[in-house]
Parts: sequence; structure tokens; C-alpha cells
Amino acid sequence: MEIVKKHIRIILIMIGVLVMSAIYLLSEPLTAEEGNTLSLPEEMLGSSGTEAEQNRDPLNQIEKGEVYVDIKGEVKHPGVYAISADKRVRDAIELAGGFLEEADSNAVNLAQKVQDEQVIMVPAQGEQGENSAGEAVQGNSKIRVNTADAEELTKLPGIGPSKADAIIQYRDENGGYQQLEELLEVAGIGEKTLEKIASSIQVP
Repeated sequence: MEIVKKHIRIILIMIGVLVMSAIYLLSEPLTAEEGNTLSLPEEMLGSSGTEAEQNRDPLNQIEKGEVYVDIKGEVKHPGVYAISADKRVRDAIELAGGFLEEADSNAVNLAQKVQDEQVIMVPAQGEQGENSAGEAVQGNSKIRVNTADAEELTKLPGIGPSKADAIIQYRDENGGYQQLEELLEVAGIGEKTLEKIASSIQVP
């Protein structure tokens, strides 16, 4: 019996050693896993930071698509307003609270697209004011190619209805003219034509 008991004790001791060894060996992978688990929030924070930067990009694009217009005269709230570049003068007037009762709304081209740094002057009835492009209705013979309609453009030497439409099409597709030379990109307008109209137009 004593021999049997000794064998049992030896077996139990061996089993205990094996169990302790197994626990020790298993504890290292668990620690590594715990370390990886702790590092996850930092990775997640880094990912969310990148996502936040990506979310800001569309906002920057929207800001880049805005222009600033100065609305003066007979409107409820004159001032400088930021507005989307694809809006019309009518939308800008609404931002300023709309016309006052004494405003001459017929003196303003409400269908015109807004331009950056544009002055929209709303005169009182019977008052000589400025048009929505900011140039005097009378006394300024230059035509602004960024705001003129087809009828105005055909008053330029060498510019017929088809070239006037081409000028407007290029303007709408490219966000307006920034330099006089850009008119050479318009179909039908060469250097000679540009020389003829250069003194009669204003860019931008």
C-alpha cells in the first residue's frame, strides 16, 4: 500500500507540474493578445481621425464652390454674402431679405449667374443706379464678358449670335473668364477678333 501511495503522490506531483507549466506557457499568448487588445483603441482613434479629415474634404469643396457678392441699394439687409457659384442674382437678393417697396426690381437682371466680387446694386424707382454687374447703366461703354448676355455681346465688332453663344457657353463651362487671352479658346475667335474687341470689353 505504501508503494501505491508513493506512486499516486508522484503522479499527482507530475500532473501538478504539467498543469503549472501549461498555465505558464498559455499566459504569454494571452498577454500578447491583451497587448493587441489595448492597442486597438489607438488604431481606431487613428482611423477615425483619418475619417474626420476625409469628412472635412467635402466641406472644403463646398467652400471652394462659394463666391462673395456685395448687395447694395434697396434691399432689406444690404451687405456682403457668401453664396454658391451656381446661384442667380435672384437668390442673392433673397439672401439680403428681398426688395424694399421703393426698389426698381426691373433694373436688375435676376436671371444672371452670380460672380465672385460682384456688386449687385438695386436702385430705387426713378433713380439711375448700377446694374447687377456693378457697372453704371449709363456712361460705361465696356461690356463685361463674364456677365453680358448674348444681345450685349453681339454689339462687339465681329461678334455675331453664334460667337456670342460660344462665349457664353465657354464662360458657363469654365466658371468665367479670368484673363483676356482666354477668349482665344472660344471657337471662332482668333487674335484679330480679339484685337478688335479688346478695348470694348472688361475681364474679369
